[in-house]
Amino acid sequence: MIKIRNYLQLLRVSHWIKNVLVFIPFFFAVGLFNGPLVINVVLGFICFSLLSSIVYILNDIRDMEKDRLHSAKCRRPLASGEIPVPHAVIVMAVLFAALIALLVMSRVIGSYLYNLKSIGLLLLYMLINIAYSWGLKNIPIVDVTILASGYVIRVLFGALIIGVDISIWLYLVITFGAFYLGLGKRRNEIIGNEKGTRAVMKFYSHNFFDKNMYVCQTLCVVFYALWSIDSVTIERFHTSAFVYTIPVVFIILLKYSLNIETDTDGDPTSVLLSDKVLLLLCVTYIICAFCIIYLNRAAP
Repeated sequence: MIKIRNYLQLLRVSHWIKNVLVFIPFFFAVGLFNGPLVINVVLGFICFSLLSSIVYILNDIRDMEKDRLHSAKCRRPLASGEIPVPHAVIVMAVLFAALIALLVMSRVIGSYLYNLKSIGLLLLYMLINIAYSWGLKNIPIVDVTILASGYVIRVLFGALIIGVDISIWLYLVITFGAFYLGLGKRRNEIIGNEKGTRAVMKFYSHNFFDKNMYVCQTLCVVFYALWSIDSVTIERFHTSAFVYTIPVVFIILLKYSLNIETDTDGDPTSVLLSDKVLLLLCVTYIICAFCIIYLNRAAP
């Protein structure tokens, strides 16, 4: 049982929640009851989850010695010695083979998943993260930009695999929301960097992160408001009701900011899963959005 848990930790299965971002275009494209789109987006989610696990393992192998000096990361399977490096390499090879098999299968069934743009985004995500592990993470601003790009790529990938376009306003919401999350993660890593395991942190301060999180939070809400009142949005969903969800989005960001002020490590997944109120707020938004998009469309 301990072995299974170690391998799940190696794969960072708990972090697959970030890959749920792949479903955002699918949800807003009124795709919940469209069988082919459901198949495409589920395959896409699995592919991105496999790829993200490969990237996590590569990063853990690269940072194994530094992780052993970190108060929390020292408990990771590779840093703690629970899983030998050769075993991790084998797992990585199996994941890569599974990813290729899924892509081939998607071609057989004629899925949007198998096209140059979506595969290109998968390669871009992998290359950016390899470059991050091999040195870009030590360059200030660049490191946060790469963290943010991971969220944006997930959403763009989700749009490509179902063949839809993303509103420019929604793209900007996701972009600045991603920077907000990336800055929040780095902000609290200052606390856990007492042994200097992350070199880039010497360039940063809490004040820097706080100021720029405020900017990103503001822009995120403003762009969401512009999306909600955009004529294209109103025409697509046959209602302007999304304007009433703006306070919900703002409260979610407020609650997240409040959580970041604690001694959490700042990782978005940990912050979300450790707070029932924040989870409830997110579920509330999803229910509201579902009602606006799907029930409104079904109404006579």
